[in-house]
Amino acid sequence: MEILPGGINEIVRIGDTVRRPAGPWSPHVHELLRHLEAAGFAGVPRVRREISDGYEYLSFLPGDVSNYPPLAAAMSAPALTTAAALLRSYHDATATFAATAPREGWQAPALDPVEVLCHGDFAPYNCVLDGTRVAGMFDFDFAHPGPRLWDVAYAVYRWVPLTAPGNTDGFGTTDDQAARLRTFCDSYGLDRAGRTALVDAVAVGLHALVTLMRTAAAAGHEAFAGHLADGHHLLYLTDADYILAHRPTFESHLLDQ
Repeated sequence: MEILPGGINEIVRIGDTVRRPAGPWSPHVHELLRHLEAAGFAGVPRVRREISDGYEYLSFLPGDVSNYPPLAAAMSAPALTTAAALLRSYHDATATFAATAPREGWQAPALDPVEVLCHGDFAPYNCVLDGTRVAGMFDFDFAHPGPRLWDVAYAVYRWVPLTAPGNTDGFGTTDDQAARLRTFCDSYGLDRAGRTALVDAVAVGLHALVTLMRTAAAAGHEAFAGHLADGHHLLYLTDADYILAHRPTFESHLLDQ
């Protein structure tokens, strides 16, 4: 048995199987994963067995995982473009599932318009790298029905990343970030309407994340309480202000023909 690093839960690898704590939302997640398997979508875990002891058992995805500070591979241009392409392929593969998926029972609330099954936390720490190529994604605990833009907004925040200079998890100047933002959106194929709404969506998503952290901590979730104690929420709120303050730079790259 090997305890895998990162995350807010204890994740254990047993050979080619991963054991994770299950939640009330896990049956919905398993339906999603089975849909992706039936659709031939690679790069996500497969369900190994039904939940019976408070845990879920999924296949292990081989590769490197980047937490913070980010690995050089995760900061590379190939990682940025392949992450965007993987997210687009995932969204496209979930569209038919989202059309009939239940709105209730997910850990995160469903959002309108329902276009896809949002991953909910598409970031380097929830993806596996094969060299500098993003080859897979895992941890669907925050998956939920919603619009593509919601997932793209959080993805660009993490992958570009759209962080203020004081956030040591980030890198690059504002101009560097704006260029990487354009690259991600081009690789995803985000339409002009999505690009026009993206800056606001990132800021709204960060404020929603802080609300989630505070609500979970108040309910007794120790990991989120620890994040608040460490000031993570202040970083997110500062980043949201930074993104809005530099809207002209980001949108000039996003919307330039």
